[in-house]
Amino acid sequence: MTAASASPPGKLNLLGLDRTGMEAFFVEQLGEKRFRAHQVMKWIYHRFADDFEAMTDLGKGLRTKLSALAEVRVPTALVDQQSVDGTRKWLLSLDGGNGIETVYIPEPTRGTLCVSSQVGCGLNCRFCATAKQGFNRNLSTAEVIGQVWHAARELGHLTHQVRRITNVVMMGMGEPLLNFDNVVPAMNLMRDDFGFGLASKRVTLSTAGLVPMIDRLSEAADVSLAVSLHAPDDDLRDRLVPLNRKYPIAELLAACQRYQAKRPRSSITFEYTLMKGVNDGEAQARALVKLLRKVPSKLNLIPFNPFPGTEFERSDPEVIARFQQIVFDAGIITTLRRTRGDDIDAACGQLAGKVQDRTRRSADFRREVEARSRDAA
Repeated sequence: MTAASASPPGKLNLLGLDRTGMEAFFVEQLGEKRFRAHQVMKWIYHRFADDFEAMTDLGKGLRTKLSALAEVRVPTALVDQQSVDGTRKWLLSLDGGNGIETVYIPEPTRGTLCVSSQVGCGLNCRFCATAKQGFNRNLSTAEVIGQVWHAARELGHLTHQVRRITNVVMMGMGEPLLNFDNVVPAMNLMRDDFGFGLASKRVTLSTAGLVPMIDRLSEAADVSLAVSLHAPDDDLRDRLVPLNRKYPIAELLAACQRYQAKRPRSSITFEYTLMKGVNDGEAQARALVKLLRKVPSKLNLIPFNPFPGTEFERSDPEVIARFQQIVFDAGIITTLRRTRGDDIDAACGQLAGKVQDRTRRSADFRREVEARSRDAA
């Protein structure tokens, strides 16, 4: 692995440790007091120090031990793009020619960072650019939190006590629940006062619907849950989200009910990407209402964001407005996600990164696009 993503042999990347792990490292490996771990975390996450010599309230002996055994290593930015609407996207380098994309979306009252969990994606949702790139591997905890660290430093997060990043969503490349053991410690660091100090409701995990892992998440982390639904019935969702064949909508909604029951003051957010002539009809809106009445929830409607080779199109504005009105009139909180960053392919569903595909999916997609082109000709 290259220096862009991992520590050299024998050195521990401290970005891979949440507070519990950091305390254990300092006490058990370094023979230091627990509070020293807290000091170092504040240097790393509050002051963005990646050089132990800069940590001036640590003794020389401790700095020497840390330099010998550990380091703070973040992914390197290969590309840094900014949209006309202020959205910013980084392509971050990993090992073996891989790269992941991280997106920052500024708004008047908040700043949202969209973070990746895998190189590519282990699922194959038909309308997602990431899925068409195939899959290489899960990210480490250090690679997940390293995206937040990099973005926060670049944005001047907490400079003069300004919090540039107010929300983090595990909604970038990949299915985060397929990388559970690395994503949960990273979300702990996002929420930790010695880390980025975000409130639980401001850290959101988005899943395509891995039912057993939703139940496991409810025991392991206090974060908000978003579910990529995209269809009101199993027949259509089977085609759009193949995972539905294993965990159909009824099982998924039951898992959401169990998750929400442990957080009675919260609600589940369901994401629904609107595709022209596919899932945007008035009858489908009414069917969706019947589903969402089964669990306290809100709906986030997402106009489809095209990418090269896709067979889908964005729904017409008047169709989107009618769909939204039907759901809203039924008493369900409904928001329409404004398309951001599409001029730099940073909008929802457009992230592609650089994936050294270990599956056949990227090659299959190219053949599918070529076949459609021949048929059209």
